[in-house]
Amino acid sequence: MSLYRGYPIGGLLIWVTKTDPTITRGDGELTPGVVNLILDGQQRITSLYGIIRGHAPRFFDGNANSFTGLYFNIKEEIFEFYMATKMKDNQDWISVSELLQKGASNYIGEADAERKMFLFNYLDVLNRLNNIKDVDLYISNVTGEDKTIDVVVEIFNNVNTGGTKLNRGDLALAKICSMWPDARNEMKKYLKQLQNAGYYFSLDWLLRCITVYMTGRPYFSELDKYTIGEFKKSLYKTEQMIGICLDHIGSRLGLDHDRVLASKLSIATMIGYLRKQPSAKLDNAHWNKLMYWYIHTFLWGRYASASESKIAQDLNVIAEGENIEGLLRLLRQQRGELNLIPDDFWGWSTGARFYPLLYLLTRVNHAKDFGTGIELTHSLLGKNSTLEVHHIFPKDVLYKAGKTKAIVNSLANYAFLTKDTNLEILNKAPEEYMPYYEQKQPGALESNWIPVDHELWKVENYELFLQKRRELLAKGANEFLQSLYDGDVPSATIETFTDRLAPNMLDEDEENPLAEIAHWMEENGLSSGERNYVINDNGGDVILDIAWPDGVQTGLSKPLALLLNESEEVCAAANRCGYTYLTDIQDFKDYVKVNYIG
Repeated sequence: MSLYRGYPIGGLLIWVTKTDPTITRGDGELTPGVVNLILDGQQRITSLYGIIRGHAPRFFDGNANSFTGLYFNIKEEIFEFYMATKMKDNQDWISVSELLQKGASNYIGEADAERKMFLFNYLDVLNRLNNIKDVDLYISNVTGEDKTIDVVVEIFNNVNTGGTKLNRGDLALAKICSMWPDARNEMKKYLKQLQNAGYYFSLDWLLRCITVYMTGRPYFSELDKYTIGEFKKSLYKTEQMIGICLDHIGSRLGLDHDRVLASKLSIATMIGYLRKQPSAKLDNAHWNKLMYWYIHTFLWGRYASASESKIAQDLNVIAEGENIEGLLRLLRQQRGELNLIPDDFWGWSTGARFYPLLYLLTRVNHAKDFGTGIELTHSLLGKNSTLEVHHIFPKDVLYKAGKTKAIVNSLANYAFLTKDTNLEILNKAPEEYMPYYEQKQPGALESNWIPVDHELWKVENYELFLQKRRELLAKGANEFLQSLYDGDVPSATIETFTDRLAPNMLDEDEENPLAEIAHWMEENGLSSGERNYVINDNGGDVILDIAWPDGVQTGLSKPLALLLNESEEVCAAANRCGYTYLTDIQDFKDYVKVNYIG
């Protein structure tokens, strides 16, 4: 509307940067020397491009209907997205894209006689709309040998203090795509392969992994030292290394899908490690120790803050030849003692750092299903059964007893069971169902670190039950971790992630609304978000129910979150970290419709 009315809409900030003279595009060389990348004004230009051309640019990840469905009422001079009930067979509404592509004269000329007469009455309106294409925008260029990715990002963020922050990864990828247009699609193709196996990674994460493989450092600015040919080769080599890491994490630890694959940035460091220590040369004991390090990275949030500098520290240690002991030394400097204590299992929700550890322990220690006695091993959980999160003390029972959400969803109240057993138990209190399973499957309760003191199975002793189970979990975890470090864990059969079926982990009842929101977003061509997303607020971790840390349209919008039944402290933390947040599902949908769907 601003363009139509002739209002100022600001200018463009352009980064003029060098290209790789060795590459070609089409039948000839890309003009050597420079490429122009839009820094500020990208959303405006993207919208104009899509509306004028009638389709989204190839890099666009959002809702393409934002471009193809824009209509204009030539009587009332208003823009709205197409609604059949309102606009079908209504001559007042015209397609903006159609007019801009044909021009006002051709648009009128192709109409039948009756419609021509009608449109001629609004020729001035149509011309004004068509003239949007001819608006001159002021362009400011950022040039110079010293204008690296890091410098350009700093310049932009200083100029645009109130808007969306520019991401170094987005800028680096944009430069790569200017020289290799298929780069984004090739990377997305691999991310889709990972998604089919149950893993969800971002383009920024994959670019970080490629950068580490190519340069031995995590900084995107290092990519300028390499050719596009080297980038292409590194992409495919990096994909192989990611596969190796996921195969060992999944096969040795049982962490074989996204909901339990914590500390994804640890994989970037592992790629740096394998770059110096080829995987074929690592024996079972070495892999066990690497897995020991990986577990501790997510338990203590190694990359939860200042992630780039932390990865750089780790890669420097690797480059200096300290190997795994050097990485562990840095962890101990950050954490101190790596042994677990019962209070470490005090967290709550499936987003807590220790949730993957609970899942891991269930698998590697062959915990038994209460009802069937079947060992909950890798093959069972990965392929042959649906695994469900089980509340040992049912939520309904605890809420009726006046317990809070956090205490109800304490990690120490979680166990993993087969679907049939979980349905069999339903809302029975532990003092009712546990004696039955204790007799039916001897040892099954103990294998899940459940105290067998019958007094602790009573609701009035729930907090004492949690305390005792935390002690048992800490003991079991320390024993397993020590066996990994000592190399005592037997060699695992390494199963490739491409051969595995993504496990069917059912959500807890309270998380079903989040699953529904994620699905609704995908149906509307938008990102499904990240559930149980961890943000760092004033040095502490805060878990957001579901979040879009890079915006619903990556790089084009501000961070967004949906917070259900959360405390004022969580909401305040989200606000301090720059998130727009909503606390009601319908309000969230209305917000998204207005801002991203139309």
